[in-house]
Amino acid sequence: MSVRGAFVWTLDGSKSRGAILSPTSEEWPMNMPGIEFLRDRKGRRKAVPIDLKKNKQLWEDLYDAYLAHSRRGERRESLSTVRRLIDARAKRKARG
Repeated sequence: MSVRGAFVWTLDGSKSRGAILSPTSEEWPMNMPGIEFLRDRKGRRKAVPIDLKKNKQLWEDLYDAYLAHSRRGERRESLSTVRRLIDARAKRKARG
């Protein structure tokens, strides 16, 4: 997998362009096709390319976790408030 000239999201959350990274063979407790670690010249793990065709569900889970993390500072609504808002919207829609 070549990453030269491409944007790569790294493990520390930064974005790197044209990084000099090489794929490595990690010892995994299970086989994970379409996922590999990329390491820099010092052998430190820097990125994890994921084949989205083979790992669609994993990507959806990662994206959901990212959204939850990014919204952690937002105000929360109670379940009863959300139900009231949904009911009010349904009544307005029914009235036309």
